[in-house]
Amino acid sequence: MGLANVIPGVSGGTIALITNIYEKLILSLKSCDMKALRLLITIDFKNLNTHTNLYFLIAVFGGSIASVFSIANLFKYLFENYPILIWAFFFGLILASIYYIGKRIKKWSINNIIIFLIGIVLAIGISLLEPANENSNLFFVFMCGIIGISGMMLPGLSGSFILILLGNYELLLVTAITDFNYILLGVFFLGSITGLLAFSHIISWLLKNHKDSLLAILTGFILGSLYLIWPWKKISESIIINGKEKVLKYHWYYPDSINTETIIAFSLVIVGIITIYIIENISNKKI
Repeated sequence: MGLANVIPGVSGGTIALITNIYEKLILSLKSCDMKALRLLITIDFKNLNTHTNLYFLIAVFGGSIASVFSIANLFKYLFENYPILIWAFFFGLILASIYYIGKRIKKWSINNIIIFLIGIVLAIGISLLEPANENSNLFFVFMCGIIGISGMMLPGLSGSFILILLGNYELLLVTAITDFNYILLGVFFLGSITGLLAFSHIISWLLKNHKDSLLAILTGFILGSLYLIWPWKKISESIIINGKEKVLKYHWYYPDSINTETIIAFSLVIVGIITIYIIENISNKKI
């Protein structure tokens, strides 16, 4: 799940479904209430484990954190040296995810189609109004934690993809980890914990009562935001703040020549699509 949440386009929730722990995870998170807090304060770990399935949660999140730290340096290297290739692979992942998320909608009613279109408009509107740039403001980082953690809660929705849209993917899941910026990581972690506790109740209710509508708006949002992951883009406007370049605008283009890099990039798009296909088929067989 940790690896899935680092890679844009792959959902930690989908991995939870593949391994048949999704419902168990949601129920365990919902049990983290005031009673659990009292048991924690009184150091009654035996009853705390019974009430919240504590050891299960430690195993899941411990494994997730370990994998995030283990892969961060690799992704920093890839972003610095092979940006087109790594974004091409991500583009394929997200493109395929759109199909499989929409496929989960049992009935495409008029209401769900309207909600789907609203999701597209919202994604495009947000992207046009606010280009995806890094923002190290601590309150914004806290909100990134709250919003980004939904990728772990919702199968088919990538928390890393959300962080890309918010502009803080590299800052929080690459740079902050490799540089061990404990302030950013701490604030992001607190936001993630807050989001987990809140969304575990909200998501459970939405999936039970309005699953099709929820998936419809998510499908539309991801479709409308897909162009942000387009591999071929150049910086068209930027400023230097504290010696670091801040991107304000990108110029998107289509490769006008066929070379080795272009062939590899298109191949990686296909590999990304096949990867999601394999993951989804494994998920269906397990479920």
